[in-house]
Amino acid sequence: MVWTRYAAIGDSFTEGIGDLHPDGTPRGWADRAAEALSTRAEGFGYANLAVRGKLLDQILDVQLPAALALKPDLVSVSGGGNDLLRPGTDVDVLAARMDEGVARLRAAGADVVLFTGVDPAGSAVIRRTRGRVALFNELLRATAVRHGAHIVDQWSMDVLRDWRCWSIDRLHMSPEGHRRVALAMLESLGVQDAGDWREPELAPLPALSRGARLLFDARWARGYLAPWIGRRLRGRSSGDLVTAKRPGLSPVGK
Repeated sequence: MVWTRYAAIGDSFTEGIGDLHPDGTPRGWADRAAEALSTRAEGFGYANLAVRGKLLDQILDVQLPAALALKPDLVSVSGGGNDLLRPGTDVDVLAARMDEGVARLRAAGADVVLFTGVDPAGSAVIRRTRGRVALFNELLRATAVRHGAHIVDQWSMDVLRDWRCWSIDRLHMSPEGHRRVALAMLESLGVQDAGDWREPELAPLPALSRGARLLFDARWARGYLAPWIGRRLRGRSSGDLVTAKRPGLSPVGK
């Protein structure tokens, strides 16, 4: 397959937080994948409608219709992660909404790429969501089969459990993490010779003492977890004043 009109929708993961262009704007796996796809098709256009902090309803109610208006032949959809961080989230309802969104995209003739959540087992706090993430992943896989969508199984990407694939905030991927996810997406699409997300293998990290680990976790909680909780308590989001970085289809690099 050769795609010429690619639209990405989602939250901070798709916007590219944690991976920057030289000018300081977010890059991320979607930009990286678009760069690779653009070399395989003349007249390639790429739009990225993702905005940090958005919940799945916001992605599907606002970004999905905007993406459909662009008449894309390829759409990547990643969402639900911010919902799953909230204890009261009904995973079945969340997955049903995603299924409806994928059905709309497929009915419009677009190929769709979905993303499972990463296994949070290594996170001192976020691992409490592990059961909800695992259930959501299973329902996403069923959606992919039901509608003929591609899926990037981040849960099985063991390399993403390495902290070198994550930014210091532990919520967003580092450039290395984004690079590997881009390659995994291209692999899911059957793109040849794009590179292997498994390479290079990362050497084991040195073990931290219990005291060093506790200090590391305490600094993270004070610097990143507490502000995140504060925004939630005030009903605010990091994306409240942010607009999509690429609201329309345009050539990669412009």
